[in-house]
Amino acid sequence: MKKILSSIVVAGLLATSSFAADKKTENVKHNAVVKAEQNANVALIKEAVKALKYTQDAYIYLNDKKVSKAKDSLKKAIGELAIVLNAPNAPYLLPVNVDISATEYVGNIANIKKQVSLAKDALDKNQLPIARTILNNLKSEIDISTLNIPLATYPQAIQLAIKYLNQNKINEAKDIIAMAIHTLVTTDTIIPIPIVKANELVKAASAIAHKNKKQALKYLAEAKKQLELAQALGYTSTSDTTYKMLTDAISTIQSKLTHNKNTDSLFEQLKNKLKEFKDKAVSIISK
Repeated sequence: MKKILSSIVVAGLLATSSFAADKKTENVKHNAVVKAEQNANVALIKEAVKALKYTQDAYIYLNDKKVSKAKDSLKKAIGELAIVLNAPNAPYLLPVNVDISATEYVGNIANIKKQVSLAKDALDKNQLPIARTILNNLKSEIDISTLNIPLATYPQAIQLAIKYLNQNKINEAKDIIAMAIHTLVTTDTIIPIPIVKANELVKAASAIAHKNKKQALKYLAEAKKQLELAQALGYTSTSDTTYKMLTDAISTIQSKLTHNKNTDSLFEQLKNKLKEFKDKAVSIISK
């Protein structure tokens, strides 16, 4: 089963003139989020989905004392997993379900700093529920939660359950099946939206720099704002590139564009650095 939930949550007050951007810039930012959500769509492995369904069916059959049907279901589950096991470069985790949601923070840096200060004050007073509520609103990200079958252990558990059934050890088989189902691994992936937007804005600026300098400069100005927002919201990257290096690089391009200097090579360098920074800012947590 696959579920995609796209919810844009507005947090903070929207400033009138300083925060507003032109329509073309807003379109680039909107399309960046849509594109990122589409790219985040995890391809489910149909054999794994079937194997999980057969395993769940087997447990139900055993509750109904239908041992023969349970055994047949487990054999079908093994058969589906064998297809994956025999495939070259079989992944360690087999996705069987994915949920995707997008939460976007709309506000300014001053408001973020104020909220962080309030959260710190709540923590100092041990008011954890208040601090959690504040901090939960300070995010702008695409969250992907993927449920996976661990290929290294799941098939062995199913085979052991079949062995127990052959020995008429029904309760032991049920315990193993329940254990196998509960060993499914959830992987949470977090993609920072402001960094995604900055990346697309710079690419858009590069594409039109020669023919529409004014619009390119608007894209670059907004890219800097998005990077500032990402930094204020605490999104980090394992890339060697820092926020300062990225904003300085954008400033250099802005200056050269203003003075009608060639920016092609600078744009390429910046796009490469931003892509690396974005890719390494994605957080993946298994639990």
